[in-house]
Amino acid sequence: MAGLLMVLSVVGSILLTPFLMLLVSIIFLASIGKSLGVRRLYIKLLLMIFEYGRVNIEVAQRRVRKDDSDEEDTVVLPENGTESKTEIAQSFPQESSVPNGVLKNGFFNHNGTSLINREDNLILLPEPPKIPASPHRDTDVSEASLSKDDSVVKYFELSTCFDYIKAGMEAIIEDQVTSRFVAEELKNWNLLTRTNRHYEFISWRLTVIWMCGFFVRYFFLFPLRVIICCIGVLWLTICTAMVGYVPEGPFKAWLTSKVSTMCFGILSSALSSVITYHNKENIPKNGICVANHTSPIDVLMLMCDNCYSLIGQRHGGFLGVVQRALARASPHIWFERSEAKDRHAVAARLKEHVNNPSNPPILIFPEGTCINNTSVMQFKKGSFEVDTVIYPVAIKYDPKFGDAFWDSSRYSYMQYLYMMMTSWAIVCEVWYLPPMYRKEGENAVDFANRVKGVIAKQGGLVDLVWDGQLKRIKPKKEWKERQQEEFSKKLI
Repeated sequence: MAGLLMVLSVVGSILLTPFLMLLVSIIFLASIGKSLGVRRLYIKLLLMIFEYGRVNIEVAQRRVRKDDSDEEDTVVLPENGTESKTEIAQSFPQESSVPNGVLKNGFFNHNGTSLINREDNLILLPEPPKIPASPHRDTDVSEASLSKDDSVVKYFELSTCFDYIKAGMEAIIEDQVTSRFVAEELKNWNLLTRTNRHYEFISWRLTVIWMCGFFVRYFFLFPLRVIICCIGVLWLTICTAMVGYVPEGPFKAWLTSKVSTMCFGILSSALSSVITYHNKENIPKNGICVANHTSPIDVLMLMCDNCYSLIGQRHGGFLGVVQRALARASPHIWFERSEAKDRHAVAARLKEHVNNPSNPPILIFPEGTCINNTSVMQFKKGSFEVDTVIYPVAIKYDPKFGDAFWDSSRYSYMQYLYMMMTSWAIVCEVWYLPPMYRKEGENAVDFANRVKGVIAKQGGLVDLVWDGQLKRIKPKKEWKERQQEEFSKKLI
C-alpha cells in the first residue's frame, strides 16, 4: 500500500504542473476573448472518431444480419435418415434487420427525422384553418349546389371523418407537440452511454475507444471543467460587486459590457464551448432581442459576444447566485412566479427599460420554456406589444457532441450541469438577423409569428403554432370547442 501511495504521489506531482499551466492558459485566453483553435481541432478529431465508430457499427450489423440469414437457410435432416425434408427456420425480425428507425411492436425510434409527412392543411391546430372540399365528393352532385361555397361539404359522407381519423392516427404514431419536450435522438452514436444502444460492446475496437473516451471525459475534462466553472462564478461575483460601486454613466455601461463578456467567456470554457457567430453586423444594440430557447446556457452562448439585460423568473440555488451577481452591475428584470401572472406589471417594467437609451438590449425567450432545439413553438405576444425594435437571434446546437436541451421535468439544474460537463463539448451556431419592426396595422400576435418564422427558417427548425406551456398544462377547453365547431360546419 505504501508503494502504491508513493507511485500516486510521484505521478501526481509530475502531472500537477502541466494541469495547472493548462488551467491558467484556458482562463487567461477566455478572459481576453482569444483562442488558439485547440477546441476546433478537438471537434474535428471527435468527428473522425465518430465516423470510424459509425463504419464499425455498420460492419458489425451487416455481419449479424448475414449470420441470421445463414441460420434461416439451414437444412435440417431427420434423425432416422429415412426421409429428407428441408425446413426453413422462421423467427421474428430482429432490431438490426428491420428498417432504420422502426423497432419491434410498432415502436419508432425518434432520431431527429419526422416519421409522418403531414399535409399543410392540418386539422388539429389551436386555430383550425379553413379546410378545402374533399376531392372524393359524389360526382352526381350538381355544380349549382356547390357554387355557393366550395370549402363546405354539403352532404355527410363517411369520408368526412377521414381527415380527423388520419390526424388522430398520426398523433398516436408521432405526436407533434410532446416529442419537442424530450431529448432528440441521434442518427449516429456519439460514444456516450446516455444515447446508448449497446454499441460500446459491438466490437473490441469500439470498446477500447469508448473506455478511453470515458476516462478522458470523467477523469480529465470533468475535473478541469468544474474548477473553471467555480473560478468563473467566483470571478463573476467579485467583478460585478466591484462594478456595482461605480457611479451610473457611460463609463459604467462600458465597464459592465467588458466584465460581462470576460466572465461569460470563462464560464463558456467550462463546457468546452465552440460558438460560431454569423452576421455580426446585426448584433443587438438596444431595444429587445428575442431568441429560441433550448436551455439556460442560451444566455451563456449569447453573452460571450454581447452584453444584455435579462428578464425572467427569480431562481434559487446556483442560478440564483448568478442572478444576484448580475443584478449588482446592470439592470435586469427578475420577478416572482406570482408576479409573472400579472402581465401588465411585467410589461410596464419592460417598457421602462427599453425607453432608457443607456440600458443594454434586453434578452427575451418568448417561448417561455425549453424546447429540444428541433422546432420553435408559439411566441408569447407580451414582448411584441412594446413599441420598439426587435432583434431576432437563431440558436442551433449540434447534438453530436452534447445535447444542450434541459428537460426540467426530469433533471434538476445541477444534474443538467453534470451532464453538460461530462459531454464531449457544446457546439453552437448563432445567427444575428436584421432588426424587425412592427408594421402599421399589424397586431402583436401576427408580429410575433412573423419573427418566429424568420428564426425558424434561419436555424433550420420546425415552425409550430402550439404553445410550449403544453409541457405543463392540458390543452385548453376552447381548443376542443373550436374543433367541434369546425367539424359541425362539415355536417351542415
